[in-house]
Amino acid sequence: MERLQEFLNLRQLPCGIGSGFLIPYLIMLIAEGMPLLYLELAVGQRMRQGSIGAWKIISPYLCGVGVASVVVSFFLSMYYNVINAWAFWYLFHSFQDPLPWATCPLNSNRTGYEEECEKTSPTQYFWYRQTLNISPSLEASGSVQWEQALCLTLAWLVVYLCILRGTASTGKVVYVTASLPYCVLIIYLIRGLTLHGAVNGLVYMFTPKLEQLSNPKTWISAATQIFFSLGLGFGSLIAFASYNEPSNNCQRHAVIVSLINSTTSIFASIVTFSIYGFKATFNYESCINKVILLLLNAFDLEEGSLTADNLNEMKDHLMATYPQEYAQLMPQIKNCSLEAELDTAVQGTGLAFIVYSEAIKNMEVPQLYSVLYFFMLLMLGIGSMLGNTAAILTPLTDSRVIASRFPKEVISGVVCFMNCIIGLIFTMEAGNYWFDIFNDYAATLSLLLIVLVETIAVCYIYGIRRFEKDLYTMIGCKPNWYWKIMWAFVSPLLIISLFIFYLTDYILTGTLQYQAWDATQGQLVTKDYPGYALAVIGLLVASSTMCIPLGALVTFIRKRLKRERVSTVA
Repeated sequence: MERLQEFLNLRQLPCGIGSGFLIPYLIMLIAEGMPLLYLELAVGQRMRQGSIGAWKIISPYLCGVGVASVVVSFFLSMYYNVINAWAFWYLFHSFQDPLPWATCPLNSNRTGYEEECEKTSPTQYFWYRQTLNISPSLEASGSVQWEQALCLTLAWLVVYLCILRGTASTGKVVYVTASLPYCVLIIYLIRGLTLHGAVNGLVYMFTPKLEQLSNPKTWISAATQIFFSLGLGFGSLIAFASYNEPSNNCQRHAVIVSLINSTTSIFASIVTFSIYGFKATFNYESCINKVILLLLNAFDLEEGSLTADNLNEMKDHLMATYPQEYAQLMPQIKNCSLEAELDTAVQGTGLAFIVYSEAIKNMEVPQLYSVLYFFMLLMLGIGSMLGNTAAILTPLTDSRVIASRFPKEVISGVVCFMNCIIGLIFTMEAGNYWFDIFNDYAATLSLLLIVLVETIAVCYIYGIRRFEKDLYTMIGCKPNWYWKIMWAFVSPLLIISLFIFYLTDYILTGTLQYQAWDATQGQLVTKDYPGYALAVIGLLVASSTMCIPLGALVTFIRKRLKRERVSTVA
């Protein structure tokens, strides 16, 4: 399943793939992505149930695995649709001429520009102040921003209308939401490759940085990218696969989807890095021009005597000739570096709503490219939400107790309404900080544990030979040695290693911190999470991961009580 993280990766490099990240990504694709995708598709297709029912059939003690997937999907739904709300907001503003993030707005006296905007940039000001109206810290929660609340309501209304006819028909909508972005990406690829400086971004993307291979975070990031882009562990794959024909060749689909997914990642990365190179080159050349203008005016040099090619030589000459004057000017002379601009890798929402909007404003006919881009982002976001919502709805509609009392339309409406109401938290002035908390801690650790238990359950509880026979019954052939080795040994060991790396990283990090916006400086500053935020982080992780042992415990107690009642009656 193509997720919005495939284009908007909320944790890693812009669009996921670049530099030394490509090697770990491909290894994780072969060792984890394809095998686990095949496993989840086969489980859903064979068991004909959602995530809860499917794992309950494999073993009653595994009911908690499906519940954990639903909890993670619910957490994801709570905050993920806010991205679509932001996309709607930017899309509506894309029809203005000039674009509202192209220049700083005037102050209240109309005698100059807003002070906060002058200290940062128009694109950052539009994002942090006019879109988020962000507070200075997590403690200053502020009020709900009604514009963002309306956009969030619209986003949930669109999702509800798309799933109104049930999960089976949702797949038809996904065909549209998945195919349209490719058309926009092709347009952006053609435009991106013709931009000045695009080559710099592509060279940066494909230049290997082998030192990253020794960093465990790179491997964790690669695994997370694979998990999110393929939708592993969320239960949505099992939900959609349960609607497949029993004879559907899920092995072939797993391979095809994995390859298309990775090709899309590389394709989207080329688009992103070409535009990223344009932005970096534009900023670098602007910096050079400002330094040249400063030196020309300060030392009364002839126009044309100072160029980008001889700038360093002239700086050394001026420093030697006019040491005192140059020393006074030093604080104003910026150290311009193209490599530094390229290394400043903005992630997640910063990539989607700051970097791209900054690049778009410098293009010809920026309104056209802005509408295309944010429409594409919206399609990707809606497609992600449909799959995620299906992971929640399928187990609910599979439940006889719930399905017998309420129609699917009501169940879908209640789920969407609840998520919309809870999602209002993320439209508050401190909402972006809560968004980061959910994005960083609601899924990653839980997904590792869920997928690990799924693999162990199929190979060692259900039995890999029994699973082989099921696959032979469905598709007419047994899995070869590659699939069996990956399921039984390689994938579980890799996940355990990543799990250990993940926990060790957080232990070594010490106090958890976040990036807060300082309006007085016009930049992000690092702050420690308050105690109640740490408690919420702990609850997010525990509430999903603890479902697995609690589900097994509840099943054990029920069976024990049932045996006692039977023995008492006897």
